[in-house]
Amino acid sequence: MPELLTESVIAARLRAAGCVFAEDEAKLILATAGSPGEVSAMVERRAAGAPLEHVLGWAEFCGLRIAVEPGVFVPRRRTEFLVREAARRTPPRPVVVDLCCGTGALGAALAADLRRRGEHGFALHSADIEPAAVRCARRNVARFGGRVHEGDLFEALPDALRGRVDVLLANVPYVPTGDLGLMPPEARDHEPRAALDGGGDGLDVLRRVAAEASRWLTPGGLLLSEVSERQVPAAVAAVERGGLDADVPVSDEFHATVIVGAKPV
Repeated sequence: MPELLTESVIAARLRAAGCVFAEDEAKLILATAGSPGEVSAMVERRAAGAPLEHVLGWAEFCGLRIAVEPGVFVPRRRTEFLVREAARRTPPRPVVVDLCCGTGALGAALAADLRRRGEHGFALHSADIEPAAVRCARRNVARFGGRVHEGDLFEALPDALRGRVDVLLANVPYVPTGDLGLMPPEARDHEPRAALDGGGDGLDVLRRVAAEASRWLTPGGLLLSEVSERQVPAAVAAVERGGLDADVPVSDEFHATVIVGAKPV
């Protein structure tokens, strides 16, 4: 419909559908669409509740445009804090692994930071159990020479990486099963449950990762994962049971909490 081509009409349609940032979203749709017909289709999908990032086909993360596909977890801005923490702790020429990678955004963002610092001698491996995520991640990490593997956590990784990983990014699902119904419909209805559901207290997957991480990390290697504030005591216990020294950086800016486990040297 021709009227959908105007920013004000698009914004009004989105606002009526409950989009809080309707004007900003209207601008993004107009800037992304390749034709009037595509504008109309994108507006209708967004108004029907599809995540904006799925509608656009991309999400901004750490200054990068990350390709996003339907059925794939959308990287959250708060998780940029995890990448910042990883970047400031990463040694030269690191081997980086991004588990539960989704779009591959974390590994791509850390690789971009390393390149900006003039570091080109790194290796990046990403892994996810969801085929759609693996396809999407391959698009995002290819520019950094990254490799993407399909499988369940460490089972997806080449055995040659055992004991060689310097930085293990693991943005695992950490929403308690009972809280899934409280999530926004954009996430609950459009992202894979496996990317959200962390079990009874939200830490089932983190416990699995922490229990095995030491076998894959180098001495001094790091595991970084995002948790909620109320999960910190149990997350610290899980990391320490895995033989790692725990640290818990917190960001008021990002409203984010990260658990860092360091393998003793």
